[in-house]
Amino acid sequence: MQPLTETDIRGAFINATADELEQMTIPGLHETIWNDREYLGWRDPQAARRGYIVLWMDDRPVGIVLRAAGGSLRPGIAAMCSFCHSPQPATQVRLFSAARAGDAGRNGNTIGSYICEDLACSILIRVAPPHLNPPSTIATRGQQLLERAQNFITDVMKTA
Repeated sequence: MQPLTETDIRGAFINATADELEQMTIPGLHETIWNDREYLGWRDPQAARRGYIVLWMDDRPVGIVLRAAGGSLRPGIAAMCSFCHSPQPATQVRLFSAARAGDAGRNGNTIGSYICEDLACSILIRVAPPHLNPPSTIATRGQQLLERAQNFITDVMKTA
């Protein structure tokens, strides 16, 4: 992923209100290892149910605001993130919804997906030991993760 600045991030959102942009907490960008990310995803420590994803599409950053569902999946079962396709305990996957861009979103039209609760799919696909997760596997999973995230954002952009 290409590095982002705070200005890039704040200007990237396609479904955020002015209040959401003003209140948004930006993560520590100086700590981000950009080469190990397909997208920048984070939860807002000031708004427990709010999350953000920013990625590059067509040579520009595009971001969406997400809302986490109030409840989690039932403990004791497995779940799979729809972005990284990592199976994990159900309590670590959450339903997130995103308002569509434009008038559709302002009128309450949303879409949702089950995503890793911490929005850190880029990290998760890289955590297995190298003998179980060789660079070629990481590259393939990373490309698939990016494509699924871009497809979700493309759906958010649809206004009808």
